[in-house]
Amino acid sequence: MRRTRNLVHRRLVFNHGRNPREKPGKTSNGTILNSLSRNKLYILLAIACLVGYSWLFFNYRSGAETDPDGPGVCLIKEVTHIPCPSCGSTRSAISLLHGNMTDALYWNPIGFLLGIILVVVPLWLLFDVVLKKDTFFRFYKKSETTLEQKKVAVPLIILVLANWIWNIFKAL
Repeated sequence: MRRTRNLVHRRLVFNHGRNPREKPGKTSNGTILNSLSRNKLYILLAIACLVGYSWLFFNYRSGAETDPDGPGVCLIKEVTHIPCPSCGSTRSAISLLHGNMTDALYWNPIGFLLGIILVVVPLWLLFDVVLKKDTFFRFYKKSETTLEQKKVAVPLIILVLANWIWNIFKAL
């Protein structure tokens, strides 16, 4: 029988990680998504794409692109009555499915990005899984480090803020 007193004591010791000289309480600079393994990332993205397809199918069948109010699922809009930067992206993606590029652009330009992601990511994941490669995982890691650079992050934040202001003026 094992002695549990040593086991309990070890659980109370702070985990220093790979560097035992590191000060206790220090955390890594990366995000949760940055620490995901290849398989966990692929599963997470596959589930996210399935949820996205389900959401689009539900709204496509209900005619959400013709209803300016649409289904109220945006917590920011429900609480503050101000649209968030991504408000209208579902209607934009549905407009893309109908081939209405100008309507899609009007509802929200993020819908174009959403449409591209929903088409490219599942195909890329399938390619990697079938051929046992990790090209998407490497692309994801490189994208993470690129987006952490100030010269890339600041213009993207400005674009999202401009889109948010445009959504507010459109009164989505």
